Amino acid sequence: MPFIIKLAIPGQSHRRLTNFPCYPAYLREIHVTPTWHVQVHFSVNQSINMHHQEVDGSGTPHSLTHSPTDHPKGQAFSGYKNRSILPPLSHQHSRSSATIAAGINMDCGTDERQYGHGGDGDAAEWKKVAELREFVEAQDPSAKEEDDFALRRFLRARDHNINKASVMLLRYLAWKRVTKPHGFISDDEVRGEIAKGRDRHQGFDRLGRPMSYLYGGRHFPVRRDHEDLKRYVVYVFDKICTKLLTGQEKFAAVIDLKGWGYANCDIRGYLAGLDIMQSYYPERLGRVFLIHVPYLFMAAWKIVYPLIDDKTKKKFVFVADRDLDATLRDAIDESQLPEEYGGKLKL
Repeated sequence: MPFIIKLAIPGQSHRRLTNFPCYPAYLREIHVTPTWHVQVHFSVNQSINMHHQEVDGSGTPHSLTHSPTDHPKGQAFSGYKNRSILPPLSHQHSRSSATIAAGINMDCGTDERQYGHGGDGDAAEWKKVAELREFVEAQDPSAKEEDDFALRRFLRARDHNINKASVMLLRYLAWKRVTKPHGFISDDEVRGEIAKGRDRHQGFDRLGRPMSYLYGGRHFPVRRDHEDLKRYVVYVFDKICTKLLTGQEKFAAVIDLKGWGYANCDIRGYLAGLDIMQSYYPERLGRVFLIHVPYLFMAAWKIVYPLIDDKTKKKFVFVADRDLDATLRDAIDESQLPEEYGGKLKL
């Protein structure tokens, strides 16, 4: 079974070296990150039973488990159908006990190669990736540090249009040199933001995506510099990406808005975060559950919503309080769900 070794080299840029010649053929790749730890992950094929949720034309997402009868005056409804995505017990691939306990489906299928995981892709897509690389490297040699999966994400974000993807990728490379000259943002650079406790990152959903939990009621825009927030957003995205399992390219999140009020509203900050995610971390977001949403928040959402990419809009799911427990348990096994949401995962 092929596997991946993550090496930690302080001060070095994040990069991936494939088919390293000094190791046996079953060594799939070496993943270098700017941290001190070394991780080994066995690579198995992964797949996802894709779920679908829609946002109506007004910009208001439907709750995951609403039925047509929940909507007054016979309004049309396109909703999310709950269903189990636990892997079958007769699965043909070997998996770790932790993975099985978490209910993560690791059987790789066509849908997930197209929509979520790394997978093998198809020949036509990889040919376009090669064309994109040749075009971009001719203009910016630093593109050589980006692996093919990264290029593919930019390509997919622009519907496989090489010209549009190249513009996006070149912009990313220029941004990266300025924002992360050493390849990453250190803990010391955002120590003050970390201390505010607005987020934590632990566990995985049933699709094998690392989970992040963000607490909107702990964010106070008047108490920080806007550039500090943008730097911290980059730090958080990079931190989440270090938790991606082999073959997985997306993460999921829960945004808890309990206690959110006027003092927490930060339209400028929300737009900055969205711009960073959509421009520099394409095809990374898998799903976002917004919970404990106060009515007041929807006023801010109406401002932000039109500026969200159409593909990204479908990834935001507003969950009604009455559906919270069932929705989270459907998406996350209780072994991976934090105790505060009824699971068994300790903080």
